[in-house]
Amino acid sequence: MAKPAANAEMPFLDHLEELRFRILWSLAALVLGVIVAFVVVVKYDLIALLQRPIAPFLEAKLIITHPADAFKIVMLVSFALGLVLALPVILYQLWAFLSPALYSHEKRLVIPVLVSASLLFLGGVCLSWFVVLPLTLGFLLTFQSASFTNMIRASDYFGFATSISLALGAVFELPIAIVALTALGILTPQFLHTYRRHAFVLCVVAAAVITPGGDPMSLAALTVPLYLLYELSVVGSEVVYRRQLRRQRREEAERAREEAAERDAADREEGALA
Repeated sequence: MAKPAANAEMPFLDHLEELRFRILWSLAALVLGVIVAFVVVVKYDLIALLQRPIAPFLEAKLIITHPADAFKIVMLVSFALGLVLALPVILYQLWAFLSPALYSHEKRLVIPVLVSASLLFLGGVCLSWFVVLPLTLGFLLTFQSASFTNMIRASDYFGFATSISLALGAVFELPIAIVALTALGILTPQFLHTYRRHAFVLCVVAAAVITPGGDPMSLAALTVPLYLLYELSVVGSEVVYRRQLRRQRREEAERAREEAAERDAADREEGALA
């Protein structure tokens, strides 16, 4: 089965125009997502809800030290939530740009991939906010607590929490990335099996970077799901790799039948001439 030729014949400037079009649609989706998120944050007072992970460790409310801090915090939270809302559209635009170079059976995977990528990102954010962040804050804010009074700036807390949550959401896209690299022929399941121990060490390092507290509970709470994601990626890679092998065998068998038919036709033609 040959790949579509339309994209291969597209001039370079047309590629750039297509890319510009997809980027504009992605930016429009992000802007719309931020607007919707801003309305939700303000109307339903999500700022108060999002303070719950740190609330047990404070002696008073979070403080602000600049007149614009409250607005900046709302915009920061709105951007993070808007990015989550716009992610399916952004991923679709990426797929639409790459789809002309894909096989027809690969295009049928777009819906499962989009849904999986969105759910994985959301799962990473939820794990961060409800598990990793409370554990990390619990370690950091109770360390030498008898010597200090916790008066945390709201901008520092929301910047810290948002960066960890978005980073973990991005890391949770690992299975999608590995499956895509397998489909492109860059990775194989054998490679992933060979370097499984190295992957575990990288998961520990990534967990330590994402959770700056470094306490054992936070480290374990993040390392375990990261390594499970790696194992899930290995399974997905094996599924894609085996399907590729089956397709190659079918194509080889089909070519062999076509060559045999051509040889038979040539033999019959030679026999008729003789």
